[in-house]
Amino acid sequence: MKKQCVIFSAGDVLQKPDIPENSYIIAADAGYKNAEKCGFVPDLLIGDFDSLSCIPCGIEAVKYPAEKDYTDTELAIKIGIEKGCNSFFVVGALGGTRFEHTVANLQLAAGISKQGYGITLTDGKTFIKAITNGKAEFDSSFKGYVSVFSFDGDSKGVTIKGLKYELNDVTLPCTGTLGVSNEFCGIASEISVEHGTLLIIYRRKDGDVRL
Repeated sequence: MKKQCVIFSAGDVLQKPDIPENSYIIAADAGYKNAEKCGFVPDLLIGDFDSLSCIPCGIEAVKYPAEKDYTDTELAIKIGIEKGCNSFFVVGALGGTRFEHTVANLQLAAGISKQGYGITLTDGKTFIKAITNGKAEFDSSFKGYVSVFSFDGDSKGVTIKGLKYELNDVTLPCTGTLGVSNEFCGIASEISVEHGTLLIIYRRKDGDVRL
């Protein structure tokens, strides 16, 4: 069974992502155009199709009414969960013409993380990983800036190891800028939180994008 779900949304895709062959791929409405641009054929196409002029032939599609309580991206995640996926990689989740969708995706990532699922949002260059009461590990190949934000109230027991600026069991407030612009140092690193939800934002250099 495919445990990783890759969702193509309709935001910006600045660089083609590297996607493992066993991923279950869902295109959310006009996210189909991003999947097509990146050379991937979705296993499923979903949405109200208000921004995709026609449904491609040969691809399973599920249509929803335009007036609904969830975004197409959230509906795609719900289907992924029904398919037994426990990790989500959302391509085209940032940018685009409507900033509110980026904010909605950040909230969605935090909510899915709190339910125990792994999730990363990306435009192909910038990556946002959500973790709740857990940790994220990075190997020595990561370089550049990395920022950490508390997204669901103050996060307690935040520890950062192996980055330029380390923290040990601190409370990271949701209203400050303490976690902005840390740096990878070319060694293995780890960011963890005992109680709370963190959004970890980082970039990878061109030509070296991995899930």
